[in-house]
Amino acid sequence: QVQLVESGGGLVQPGGSLRLSCAAFGFSLDEYDVGWFRQAPGKEREGVSCITSRYDSTHYADSVKGRFTISRDNAKNTVYLQMGSLRPEDPAVYYCAADCVVNSDYDIMPGGFDSWGQGTQVTVSP
Repeated sequence: QVQLVESGGGLVQPGGSLRLSCAAFGFSLDEYDVGWFRQAPGKEREGVSCITSRYDSTHYADSVKGRFTISRDNAKNTVYLQMGSLRPEDPAVYYCAADCVVNSDYDIMPGGFDSWGQGTQVTVSP
């Protein structure tokens, strides 16, 4: 069975921190570019961050630069998204994808990935 499982979401106060995890089962995640995406109610899914497989180069949406950090732990077959300085505009369901590309407008896209999981809910509230 091939599966990606997101976890780590929850309720956080503005300015707080949270670490999301994307764990892979049935395949080696270190062979893939991995992206984090989020979708708020009534809005399109947007790319948040991307980490490549070959050199672990990272990319971030302008809205999260300086606040979020994407990283890998190959021993755990997991990609993380460390979120800090959380803002009211950050709440959404966060998904990971075993592919990501950056277009000419520097938008992060999921590439050929089309096996979205359940995601993990992030809520920012005082």
